[in-house]
Amino acid sequence: MPRPTDIKLHQKSRVLELQFDDGYECNLTCEYLRINSPSAAVQGHGPGQEVLQTGKQGVGISGLEPTGNYALKIIFDDGHDSGLFTWDYLYGLGKNYEKNWQDYLTKLEAAGKSRGSS
Repeated sequence: MPRPTDIKLHQKSRVLELQFDDGYECNLTCEYLRINSPSAAVQGHGPGQEVLQTGKQGVGISGLEPTGNYALKIIFDDGHDSGLFTWDYLYGLGKNYEKNWQDYLTKLEAAGKSRGSS
């Protein structure tokens, strides 16, 4: 499992920059991280129980807390802070960004919702 060698939060652009020990690098927006939080509040308690996140376009990150040697707790400025982003999960979010983002936009459109404020 690749591990991050560098993690930088760019507050102004609302981007989390990650560099991994296998040379992979990615930039994940705060909105993308928030809508893909691994918490039960977003993912639900089982398959098919996911909660579509709307109005998160302007969300930022107010804090990052390393959790052991395996994860990062991300504290979002909308108050959400219950997901633990494991290194493997963050790596996968980066590798699957295009597909995940398109899936999200498709679900928003189907639900008649938007990325902007609700």
